[in-house]
Amino acid sequence: MRPVRVLGAAIVTAAVTLAAGCGGDGKTKTPESGAATVTVQAGNGAVAVPAHPKRIVSLSPTHTETLFAIGAGSQVVAVDSLSDYPSGAPKTQLSGFKPNAEAVIKYRPDLVVLSNDMDGIVKALEKVKIPVLLEPAAAKLDDAYDEIDDLGLATGHAAEAKKVTDGMRADIQKTVAASTKGKGLTYYHELDNQLHTVTSETFAGQVYGLFGLRNVADAADKGSGGYPQLSREYLVKKDPDLIFLADTKCCGQNAAALAKRPGFQDLRAVKDGGVVPLDDDLASRWGPRLPQFVKAIGDAVQKTR
Repeated sequence: MRPVRVLGAAIVTAAVTLAAGCGGDGKTKTPESGAATVTVQAGNGAVAVPAHPKRIVSLSPTHTETLFAIGAGSQVVAVDSLSDYPSGAPKTQLSGFKPNAEAVIKYRPDLVVLSNDMDGIVKALEKVKIPVLLEPAAAKLDDAYDEIDDLGLATGHAAEAKKVTDGMRADIQKTVAASTKGKGLTYYHELDNQLHTVTSETFAGQVYGLFGLRNVADAADKGSGGYPQLSREYLVKKDPDLIFLADTKCCGQNAAALAKRPGFQDLRAVKDGGVVPLDDDLASRWGPRLPQFVKAIGDAVQKTR
């Protein structure tokens, strides 16, 4: 079973077991085609779900992407208001941050998938016998793969989920192998234009670490759980080689806007073309499009002088 942590650094998942249990060799069994339920070990414990749920509600953009990527899209009847990919997902006004149990129940779900247990939503749904899978933000790459496997098991698409994770691993390995210029370069990853950022301990930070990049924010992390807010003076002094903007959508940031900030026009990244605009969603989700985030980093690394 994977450890559970509070969202902010990231979090769980778990070894998957089925209602049939494990064999004598200790290996997890795959669900039998005629099984009525399967049991998935998630952040909220062992959860029995229908072997082939037909009315899934997703309150997590990452998990919405996963459900469609593994072929379970036709089983999804509603997704939250922030689930903007794929475009065909049945987007609603449901919220994963301010969830309303009654609103969710109206969709008559036989499975609800979420990444945060806000306002006691898990217990509220469990109280009315609705299966809930809590699959929180990944703390490391293996967590991301495990959660995709969990959703594959829970929806009757275990083989498709494995194909997705195998493809992700291969794509990421290929990108990292082709990006040879990253070791020793420094970087800053911007979450918003108030200079909130991530450290190497976070999921995003570990992705950057695949390339041997050094995070300028690590020394500033004092009790912030991996998400410190830097001062302008600190960042100017650190003068990173690369600046990744994960606030292009939320805050309208780009290289030109960054250069207009006081003192930033002389930063090495600004002068040498090392400011990299990212898709906010790709940079904040840990699902099947993760290789695209990795590719954006790899491309930027190879372009450094």
